[in-house]
This record gives sequence, C-alpha cells and structure tokens, in this order.
Amino acid sequence: MNIGLFFGSFNPIHQGHLILARAILNLTDLKEVWFVVSPHNPLKERSSLLNQYERLHMVELALQGHSGMRVSSIEFGLSQPSYTIHTLTHLKEKYPNKKFTLIMGADNLKSLPKWKHPELILGNYTVLVYPRVGHYENPYVGHPSIQLVEAPIIELSSTQIRHFIQTGKQIDFMVPDAVREFILKEGYYRNSFSAGS
Repeated sequence: MNIGLFFGSFNPIHQGHLILARAILNLTDLKEVWFVVSPHNPLKERSSLLNQYERLHMVELALQGHSGMRVSSIEFGLSQPSYTIHTLTHLKEKYPNKKFTLIMGADNLKSLPKWKHPELILGNYTVLVYPRVGHYENPYVGHPSIQLVEAPIIELSSTQIRHFIQTGKQIDFMVPDAVREFILKEGYYRNSFSAGS
C-alpha cells in the first residue's frame, strides 16, 4: 500500500490542508494520506506552537468522516526536534509492507537541501510536490524521485488564521466546523504567544 505522508505543524489544520490531501489522493496512486503532526519543526520556534496534543486533536476532528485520511502521532515518540529522515526510517521499520511517499509544497522543496540527509530521502522515497503561490526554483529539476502534482493552489495559511483569531475576526469556512468550535471553546490563539509562523 502506497501511503502519502503530509508532514506539518497544523497550527491549526485548515481547509487548505484537506483540499490538498483530497486532490492528491484523486490525482495519484496513493491509497491513504497520513497527516504527520510534528511536535517541533526544527525550522520553527517551539514557542510559536500550540501544545502538540491539542494540534493532534484538531487534526483528528478535521479528518472525521474523510475516507483515505488519517492522523499520525509517530513523531511524538521520537527525539526532538523532528527530522524527516528519522521519521521515515522509523516508519519503514514499523510498517515494512507499506510504501511511503512524501508530500510537500514547492516552497519546502526549495529548502530541502537544508534538511538533514536530503540525499537519503531522495534516494529512497518519492516526493510529490504541489504548487504554491509565487515562483519557487526547483533545485532538483529532472530528479527521478521528484513528481510534480497539479493540485489546487490554496492561498490560506495557519499564520493567517491565527492572526484573524487574535484580531477578533471570523474563521468560518477556513477551518472545519469542529476545529473552529474547539479553538473558540478553548480560547486558543487569542494571545500573541502563538503568532509565529
């Protein structure tokens, strides 16, 4: 079974994430997309992130009723910060009969050379790349492991949603209803501690 791995902080998860995952499932041979919640992205400040279990719960809420999508907390038990190559190695050991494919935006592909052991990632895994707004140079033009997917371009970000919440704006339609209700009930993102990107 070919599984797509959609890594992210999901701080919070929003409709753009879900639209991308569904489009990629429709456009490729992936059987499932796993939303891998990262406790600590090494390229982001930890102080900008809501508690990892709260973010995990929001993804669980968002995926309810969506076939072919599931949440993964695999990185919660690994050393921090989270490095993709370590997670991939752990998943390969835990699920030897599954094939794993990375899903990332064109902006992340541009930064891939800065990741830990990018040569091992590209040597052992397929990377599905979806477009982002703006021009992002592909440092791996012609690489056999890189596959471009014509998924919709979503101009919505978790940073923008957090800003709307902090400034008292509405976020309906931007996040799943269950996620919006949870955020409002708990009062998350009202303070500037989680304003980082």
